[in-house]
Amino acid sequence: MLMCFDSRNEHRARRGRTGRAGRAAALLLILAAIGLWPAAAHADFRLCNNTGSRVGVSIGYKDGDGWMTEGWWNLSSRSCDTILRGALVARFYYIYAVDYDRGGEWSGNAYMCTRDKEFSIRGLEDCLARGYERTGFFEVDTGEQSSWTVQLTDSAEQAPATPLSPQAPPDSAARPRGGPAQPAGPAR
Repeated sequence: MLMCFDSRNEHRARRGRTGRAGRAAALLLILAAIGLWPAAAHADFRLCNNTGSRVGVSIGYKDGDGWMTEGWWNLSSRSCDTILRGALVARFYYIYAVDYDRGGEWSGNAYMCTRDKEFSIRGLEDCLARGYERTGFFEVDTGEQSSWTVQLTDSAEQAPATPLSPQAPPDSAARPRGGPAQPAGPAR
């Protein structure tokens, strides 16, 4: 028995399916390129200044090479900034912030090295002997989340201490380690 089929019709049908799939893929690529396609979630460590003052911020954390402190990020009143980009590398981060306009600071009992100008300092030991200042940071426990936001507030203001929705990154109210349950403002 001899079976025959029309290869031209089979080729046209296949070409039509491939053409539609190719056009759909091209459309998705164009939508992604112009920003209409939903973006992937970013994992970052963010800090929000919910005060009426300008604030300077430094951060300390432990990465694969040991302890690192970095600063300064200058945040204007009622603004947020990404301090570290990408997935978090540690569970615990340490923050020290200064209120430029009214004085005071957000600090704690975790001592790390800093300096007055922009810095990136490796190690915690012998800050003074190495020419740095020894500064008390407060601890932020991210609970091993991939992203986190810290809210700096005045003592009279309230900041959410828990996420607003399951999709939102957890918030951490800035307060010294072992501090009160309510967010604390800068020590004056």
